[in-house]
Order: sequence, then structure tokens, then C-alpha cells
Amino acid sequence: MNHSFRLPVLFLLTLTVTCCWTTDVLAQRARPTIKDRLEKDDANDDGKVSKEEFSGPDKLFERLDRDGDGQIDIEEVVGNTPVRRPETVRNSPPPSPRGVEVKRDVVFGKGGGRDLKMHVVLPKSKPSEPLPAYVWIHGGGWQGGSKEGGINQVSRIVTEGFVGATIEYRLTGEAPFPAQIEDCKCAIRFLREHSDEYGIDPDRIAVGGSSAGGHLVALLGTSGDVEELEGSGGWPDQSSRVQAVVDLYGPTDFSKFVTTKGFESHNRDGSPESKLLGGGEVLGNDEGIRRVNPITYIDEKDPPFLIIHGTNDPVVPANQSQLIHDALESAGVETTLKLIRGAKHGGREFHDPEIRELITTFLKKHLQPSE
Repeated sequence: MNHSFRLPVLFLLTLTVTCCWTTDVLAQRARPTIKDRLEKDDANDDGKVSKEEFSGPDKLFERLDRDGDGQIDIEEVVGNTPVRRPETVRNSPPPSPRGVEVKRDVVFGKGGGRDLKMHVVLPKSKPSEPLPAYVWIHGGGWQGGSKEGGINQVSRIVTEGFVGATIEYRLTGEAPFPAQIEDCKCAIRFLREHSDEYGIDPDRIAVGGSSAGGHLVALLGTSGDVEELEGSGGWPDQSSRVQAVVDLYGPTDFSKFVTTKGFESHNRDGSPESKLLGGGEVLGNDEGIRRVNPITYIDEKDPPFLIIHGTNDPVVPANQSQLIHDALESAGVETTLKLIRGAKHGGREFHDPEIRELITTFLKKHLQPSE
């Protein structure tokens, strides 16, 4: 081959390889990896993604949850860990967070003819006096999620001098409202009935929850002993009243929710809100809206509220938190509203040290032992 022909060929080959390499690099930079997506979903930065945190479809979660323990281990997925572990490991519960003891799958009542279960989280060192309780209620649009993610949510609070619990409740695929709040109220009554067993002060019980769980804890806070929402799951002699509420971005007024600009799709048949109410469009179901709205039941006897919401929430508009804050304030109830500028529907901003300290301080303030 003569030199005059070889130089153009070499130039073209070099140009082609360079372009292909550049395209591949840019594509890799532009496309998030599975690790990127999982780390974004890992709201509490524990290296694991619970079903509540996971933003993808349920079938993908089940595929990525290789050992079947209800959470995705990020390093296991991105590394070379074998897909299946020994059966003894697969069937063992995950280890408890440091400093706490977890009593798993405690049956607290009946719902729809089946057992309802909670995990009770206790401090490892036995206290000399009964402790206040902090009960976590998971989100998931009332149609998904589980009590598993709540263990980490309450464990940090438990190490501050509390007993914790994270509960399940019937989802909308099993039963519409009021099944969800009936199960939550049953859990509170159970803890009062068994307060001696778990070292709980029955007069000091707080609840916390996010999204759909935020709705349910707000409803627990405002509905007190409202008979129509109590259900028949068990422990009827005990009260379901709570003494403090931590509501993270929960819906509070469905009629205003589904008419907020940009959120009108929540009105349609098949939306999470529609399923909660038993189907059909939300608007027009006046009695269902009345029963499901925490705002309906507000009065001066309600406990203190701490309400936290992101200003850029694309799932539940921030006006939902403003509405209940204003209504509680008008009724003379102590309430604090914290809007996190730029935050969306959950995420790392809700686990910042400032927010954690805000929640801990609120709980300690309002759950001090009676004089």
C-alpha cells in the first residue's frame, strides 16, 4: 500500500474509534446505573432499600431482593454476591440495628379474619421506669409498603429513651377504608393493654408516618376515640388516643388534594385515593371524603402535631400540610409546620441532622412523664 493512501485510511480509523469511544463514555455518563438509582432510593442511607423506599415496580423489587429478606442490599446487587444464600441464612431475620432488640411479628389483633402483626423495638438495656412509645406507620399509597422499613425509622428514637413499634395494616387490595385506620387503632390499644410486658407508659404514646402513613397518623391524632373508626380487631377496653403526632407529607383533605393544579389525576377511578375510598372518582363521594379526612375530626382535645413536607412534592401537594396546620391552629391545638424548600416526596432531606433533631426534640418535649 502506498503512503498517500495509507494516511487517509489511518486517519479515518482513528476518527471512527475516537467517535465510538466518546459516544460510549457520554452514554455511560448520561444513563444512571442501577447503583445510582438504588442509592437515590435509599432515603435513610443504610445501604439497603426497603419496599417502601423503592421507586420501581414490585416485580423488579422481588428480583433484586435476592435473599428474600424484604430489602435490597445495594452492594449485593452491584457486586458479585451469589444470588442465593444458604437456606439457614435466607430464613433468618435480618440483624437488629445496634443498641436495640427487635421482637418480630407480634400479633396485635385481627383484621378481615387474619392476624395483624407488628415488630416491637426495645432498648437492649432494661430501663428502671416505663418509657414512652413511638409507633411508625408505613406509606405506600395505602396499597403497598410494609412494616419492615419502620425498624430503622424507630430504632434511632428508641436509643433516645423510647420503646418503638412498626405495624402492618390491611392494604386497599385487601379492604378499603376504614380498614386501615381500624388496624392502626387496634395496634395502639394493643400496646396499652400490653404496656407492662413491653415497659411502656400507656399515657405516653406517639405516632409517626410518611405519605399514606402520614395520613393515618394524622387521622389517629384527630379522631381519638371516634367510635365509627375503632373497628373490632381487639382490646376494646383500651383507648386508641395518642399523645403526639409526627406527620411527614401525608394527605389531609382529599377534596382539596384532587383539585390542586397538577394533582387532578388523583381524582380518577383507580388512583390510590380512589382505591382507598372503594373505587370511582373521589369527587362526589362526599361521605367517603368526610370519613377519610383527618381535618374532619379536629377539636381542641387533639395532641400536638409536628408536620414536615417538601415544597416540591410531586405526589402529595404541600398545601395538604398547610391545611391541617392551619385547622389545628384555629382549634387551639399546638402544631409546628416545617416546609423543606426544594424537597420532594421523601428523600435524604428528611434524614438531615436538623430534621432528625427536630423530631427527637418534639417527641421528648411532649412525652415527658406526668408530674
